Amino acid sequence: MIQGVEIKQLKVIPDERGRLMEVLRCDEKFFKKFGQVYITTAYPGIVKGWHYHKKQEDNMAVVKGMMKIVLFDGRKDSPTFNQVNEYFLGVHSPCLLKIPTMVLHGFKCISDEESVVVNITSEPYDREKPDEFRVDPYDNKIPYEWDRKDG
Repeated sequence: MIQGVEIKQLKVIPDERGRLMEVLRCDEKFFKKFGQVYITTAYPGIVKGWHYHKKQEDNMAVVKGMMKIVLFDGRKDSPTFNQVNEYFLGVHSPCLLKIPTMVLHGFKCISDEESVVVNITSEPYDREKPDEFRVDPYDNKIPYEWDRKDG
C-alpha cells in the first residue's frame, strides 16, 4: 500500500426505513481537519484523473454505483515511489479512502449507472489559487492503463 494511504471499511446499518452509513467522524484517526465536503460524479466508463494536491488530503467514499479509484505514488522521497494501488469502492464495497498530499489519483466509473463520490477534504477549495494539479489520464509516464482487466 502506498505510504500514507489508509482505507476504512464502512458499516451500513439497514432497517425497514432505509439505511445509515457513517463516513467520517472527527474523533477517529482518519480525521485531520475539515476543509469542505463535495460530491462529484462520473458516468459509466468515464475516467476522471489524474490529479494531486500539495496541501489537501482527500477522504473519498463512493455512495452510489461502483468506482475504480487508482493511486500513483510519484513522490521521489517515498518508500513506495512508483507504486500503483487500485481500489474498488461503492455499494458492493463501502469504504473510506484517505489519499495523502502529492499522491496522484483518479477514478473510473465501473458500474452501469452514474457513480457518486463524496469527498471530505482537509482544505477548502481556493478558487483564486486552486491546489489541484492535473496530469492527462492517458498521455503520461504513470505505469497504468485504465482499460478493464479481465481474468
